[in-house]
Amino acid sequence: MSSEASALPRASGPGAVDSLRVRKIATVALLFAGYAAYYFCRANLSVAVPLLSEELQRHGFSNADALVHIGDIALWGTFAYAVGNIFLTGVGDIWGGKRSFTIGLGGAVVFTLLFVSGGGLPLFTMAWIGNRLTQSIGWGGLIKTCSRWFDYSSYGAVIGILSLSFLVGDAIARQSMGFLIQQGFGWREVFLFGAGVAALLLVLNLLFLRESRAELGFSEPQVNPLNVFAGSAQKPKTFFQIVAPLFLSRAFLVVCFLSLGCTLVRESFSLWDATYLRDFFGYSAGRAAGMSAVFPVVGAVSVLLTGWISDRLGPIGRAMVMFFSLSAVVVPLVALVSLRGGYSASFAPVVLIGLVALFLLGPYSYLAGAFALDLGGSEAGAASAGVIDGIGYLGGAIADGGIPRLFVIFGWRGVFAALAAITALSALAAAYLYLYQRGLEKKIS
Repeated sequence: MSSEASALPRASGPGAVDSLRVRKIATVALLFAGYAAYYFCRANLSVAVPLLSEELQRHGFSNADALVHIGDIALWGTFAYAVGNIFLTGVGDIWGGKRSFTIGLGGAVVFTLLFVSGGGLPLFTMAWIGNRLTQSIGWGGLIKTCSRWFDYSSYGAVIGILSLSFLVGDAIARQSMGFLIQQGFGWREVFLFGAGVAALLLVLNLLFLRESRAELGFSEPQVNPLNVFAGSAQKPKTFFQIVAPLFLSRAFLVVCFLSLGCTLVRESFSLWDATYLRDFFGYSAGRAAGMSAVFPVVGAVSVLLTGWISDRLGPIGRAMVMFFSLSAVVVPLVALVSLRGGYSASFAPVVLIGLVALFLLGPYSYLAGAFALDLGGSEAGAASAGVIDGIGYLGGAIADGGIPRLFVIFGWRGVFAALAAITALSALAAAYLYLYQRGLEKKIS
């Protein structure tokens, strides 16, 4: 019997399977749009970096000092995001995914408005920390909700689609905010626009999102039999009982290491690509913001493709895809090292940034998505996603604060050389994960 057929409502009827399918589509749509809205309160800082830099320069800072201070704001926010993922996301396994998801979205709105009200670095920093801290529980809430709606055999495709949400949200946010900047609006108007979009999606999810399909009368979904809680006689009830088995899993620890490296590279491009295009190639602030959307747009293709592939190769196939993809990322990163700046009409950096996205973002989406559900199952899906994502964003914090300092010392070529080395190490870790999981699968079978 198929998993769809086995998921008929307890009060069965002729349209039961169709009803479940419609509910699944609605759930994916709400989560997709809601998480895309998170990025209207996250990409805004990246887009506004040139404008914030100009404002700080009017207050006596040099361009280099202004970038370092903005990098510090991002660093503390990313560090807060990492800490929140590690220590707060697990509560979604206790109080439910919908609550975590909507609290994160609501916090993004509130703290974005606080940022707009600020007039100096201390309040900017505090508001950005609050924004990223509350946002940190959102993805775990999404993953927890998915674990209560979908069978493990569709994790790759479903999480692949939902991973597009942060890429689509990032791309649309950058394009629309770039348009606003080109029309003469300042960074405060850009932030207010982002808060408005997030507030709208918060209301829609509060009204229509449901915690689980069982809540509507359907049976519980099937979980991966290789998850770390498989065979456990008791369900975990405390945060420690949820998290401890994860850290005893070698596969989980390797995935966390991969998250650290991949997020460092991804965050470097997400925050600094517009600045790179402006400073190194002479793009205008509005054009740089718009062109930087190539990273999430091309990444969306990568996520769909690798998500589809992973469901056909099985869970251990994800690590194999990661190895080949991360190895490929090294090539455009090395090419970026060789580029010479100063040509505002050049599309070479945009093409190379797109290639990085093509090979990086699909496998990256596995880490706190399909891998998190494979390892955590329905018992610890939120905690698994949170810890993986949180450790990754420790790497993101390094990127936020370290990239401008690396740029000041070695220039953009030094930045890309360092990112190439980090990516190569991550590719080796992916190879080890594949070999380990293949051996584990043979023992179980």
